[in-house]
Amino acid sequence: MFALSALEKPANIILKCDPERALQLRETYSEIEGAHHMNKKMWNQIALQGNVPDKLIIELIDHSYDLVVSKLPKKHRLALGL
Repeated sequence: MFALSALEKPANIILKCDPERALQLRETYSEIEGAHHMNKKMWNQIALQGNVPDKLIIELIDHSYDLVVSKLPKKHRLALGL
């Protein structure tokens, strides 16, 4: 799992993140905070109706995916073509 999204409003997304970068993002954007019910060290919750640029959100989705895929066994990474 690399991303979660609520089906209710306000819209948000929960993404895995490098711990140091997670803290930096939380200090920079009020819309980014430690994800509720998740390990707040590595998971951020991002409010999608705020000042976080779309380009950064897409970058963070890719970052989250890369973190999760890097921990998969080699067999599974090869099956994904990586």
